[in-house]
Amino acid sequence: MSTILITTDYLAPGDEVDTYLTGLGFTTRHDPMRGPRRPEQLIAALAGVEGALIANEPMSAGVLRQASDLRAVVRTGVGYDSVDVTAAGRLGISVSNLPGINANAVAEYTMGLLLAQARYLVPMAAGVAAGGWPRTDGHELRGRTLGLIGRGAVAQRVAPLAAVFGMTVLCTGSLPGPVTRVTLDELLRDADFVSVHTALTPLTRHLIDSAALARMKPGAHLINTARGPLVDEAALVEAVRSGRLAGAALDVVDVEPLPADSILRGVAGITVYSHMAGQTAEARLAAGMEGAKELVAALDGRPAHSLTELKEPA
Repeated sequence: MSTILITTDYLAPGDEVDTYLTGLGFTTRHDPMRGPRRPEQLIAALAGVEGALIANEPMSAGVLRQASDLRAVVRTGVGYDSVDVTAAGRLGISVSNLPGINANAVAEYTMGLLLAQARYLVPMAAGVAAGGWPRTDGHELRGRTLGLIGRGAVAQRVAPLAAVFGMTVLCTGSLPGPVTRVTLDELLRDADFVSVHTALTPLTRHLIDSAALARMKPGAHLINTARGPLVDEAALVEAVRSGRLAGAALDVVDVEPLPADSILRGVAGITVYSHMAGQTAEARLAAGMEGAKELVAALDGRPAHSLTELKEPA
């Protein structure tokens, strides 16, 4: 039976996913990704593997060409920017993601970041931990405007939550409910909080650049739970340090984990989290099991969420 590589760090031998796969006769190989992995390390991990259930592995064309037995890859999440989907298709390798699998978790987390920014929760707690008793006034969400960049599953879940808080919701795409569709320029101009929920593509890389930040409402906050490279980090640091923006909450950054010398460190108003928006017990279980089922289906030639147009290997 086929060997399956599992690199998602919260999946472990003997858990529900492992039991499901081994129960079907597959051999599982766990090699969790807990930091950057060199191409040669990934190539070695993929040796003899037909299916891979992965985290954010850098599945480049070079890596895929060396994985001679690989037939199917499934990302246990929504994004798939770490996989060269075009190269995979040319090599006859199916690639799938799990659209919407953690949308509720990310939406709730987004609201948590909005509250943390509006009420300065992180610096207040840090001040108390340092021996002080800070009493800085925050702001209520009610009556404020939230701008959502993107119209996918997460944005669709965030919009009604924000409405319950009494926020006006703008979006760059059409969403159900009391949401006003606007252009990106209008959203940046009018939103007190701009929350990014779009995919990373060559066209969206540095979507939030110095020009976009300059168009944002003075005193606004930026929230990013999507992908780090959507935001030009140097431009963001300048916008916050200059006082034009009140701050930013970033669950994702260009390089993860955050390097010790990152320009984002030590900037008052910018809080960096550790890519945890979709990481709830419920979302992890759902992603693991749905990912495993999708991988089994892909190995059987019937993936439900294939991103590749498969061609016969040259």
